[in-house]
Amino acid sequence: MDVAHEIRVAMSTGKVIVGSKQTIKACAFGKAKLVIIASNCPESVRSQIEYYAKLSGVPIYVFPGSSWDLGAACRKPFMVASLAIIDPGDSDIMSLVEKEEVG
Repeated sequence: MDVAHEIRVAMSTGKVIVGSKQTIKACAFGKAKLVIIASNCPESVRSQIEYYAKLSGVPIYVFPGSSWDLGAACRKPFMVASLAIIDPGDSDIMSLVEKEEVG
């Protein structure tokens, strides 16, 4: 599966929140269905996201690239340390989590 492609599909057909502060809020309020964090996400941010995601039962997927790569996948001209999928739309992005749980 091309994760970058699925992120773009989710952004155009569903609802995606970009940014660490917004991602933490989405987890805290239980709105996020999936959280994607860059492999080089700062540890302080990552631990906060993991804490709130665990409380709300939101699965986390670690994007295999840097925050620049995640920003490019979102078609944003800046770094993206994390994003939250609120509504996956027409994408198969949620199957990332299903594969991870099985494997």
